[in-house]
Amino acid sequence: MAAARDRQEVSAWRPSVPGVTEVFHAHFTEYAYPMHVHEAWTLLIVDDGAVRYDLDRHEHGTPLDTVSLLPPHVPHNGSPATPHGFRKRVLYLDSTRLGDDLIGPAVDSPDLRDPVLRLRVGQLHAALAQPGDELEADSRLTLIGDRLRGHLLPRTVGGPPRRDPALARRLRELLDERIVQGIGLDEAAAVVQAHPAHLVRAFSTAYGIAPHQYLMSRRVDRARGLLLEGRSPAEVAVATGFYDQSHLSRHFRRMVGVPPGRYRGSSR
Repeated sequence: MAAARDRQEVSAWRPSVPGVTEVFHAHFTEYAYPMHVHEAWTLLIVDDGAVRYDLDRHEHGTPLDTVSLLPPHVPHNGSPATPHGFRKRVLYLDSTRLGDDLIGPAVDSPDLRDPVLRLRVGQLHAALAQPGDELEADSRLTLIGDRLRGHLLPRTVGGPPRRDPALARRLRELLDERIVQGIGLDEAAAVVQAHPAHLVRAFSTAYGIAPHQYLMSRRVDRARGLLLEGRSPAEVAVATGFYDQSHLSRHFRRMVGVPPGRYRGSSR
């Protein structure tokens, strides 16, 4: 009977984003994790219910506005803290995203009550769920890493974003050159010789739009022209750098208000 009542739903995958070893979504009603360790960092948000867990012999919990960061190699467990269990989303991140200098602070303060951080982690999960949005996911994760470091190592927090219009212009030119093939954030940072987080902030500050939004806007603009020439949405998706027709349709509808097929059919 207990086994029948215990509801377990899981979804796991490894996205094509550097530093993310696994994305894990789960809904458990009665299941309790035993003490265990991970080689990677565990970045956890709970969408429904709550989890209680022990980390370094101290009890912790996860209310809805909390982001929990559990360091690698430190034993922890986990169990439902409400009668109906919990629904959670987890990212496992390697040391290229979060360094060992954060392990001690994360052990002391694993639960961070930061609504902005919580919102950004949710947005990151949405981007990771869609193939073709890797630049968006990488950019969001880079800024999330910076915000986590700001919580755990507050001495590193600076002032408002530093303006760097020359750097922003170089990235825009690079994105214009790579509209179809695209470019990863690490590669772009290496080409323009800047830290990825500073690069994203400089671009957003200069143009009022994130790099991934700029790239998608350019692709949709190009797609509009090809659709008006009479080409099919499937052809246009390939020609403009989208992952597939579904990827084109999602971004096209968001920016134009109608799907590409209807837009093409409206042409006179």
